[in-house]
Amino acid sequence: MTRSRVVVVAIIAAASLGGWRLGQARHSATAAWTVVGVIDGDTIAVARGTETDTVRLLGIDTPETHHPTKAVECFGPEAASYTDQQLLGRSVQLEADIEERDRYDRRLAYVVVDGERFNDELLRRGYARLLVIEPNHTHARTMLRAELDAKRAGRGLWGEC
Repeated sequence: MTRSRVVVVAIIAAASLGGWRLGQARHSATAAWTVVGVIDGDTIAVARGTETDTVRLLGIDTPETHHPTKAVECFGPEAASYTDQQLLGRSVQLEADIEERDRYDRRLAYVVVDGERFNDELLRRGYARLLVIEPNHTHARTMLRAELDAKRAGRGLWGEC
């Protein structure tokens, strides 16, 4: 190979590695936030210093408890209670996906507690159904397995509703 081809290959390899690293950084969890409120099973309020935000957990949908036009749904109160018991006052990290906010200006994130995604826990225990809204699908396959396991075992809403 000529020297110019080697240089071109090196530049392409460096650019590819740089792009991969940027992609990995986009999906890494943020600095710690404290959960200061639980709106329902899949929506929480967080604070860090003087900053506060509302977070909609990605990849899941828990039954409704506070929808303006829908009645309280089966297993909604249980899902909201579980999220409250597990997260309120806890330190969490927020892992973003492609879209950072929804149409209601809520932050979209996977919530990481002690190194584990809480979103997946809600699926495993049957408190939530899988809900992938493109383009946010980074953990969709893993989360689908969690939901299917809960469904097969009749856990949570799969056994009650």
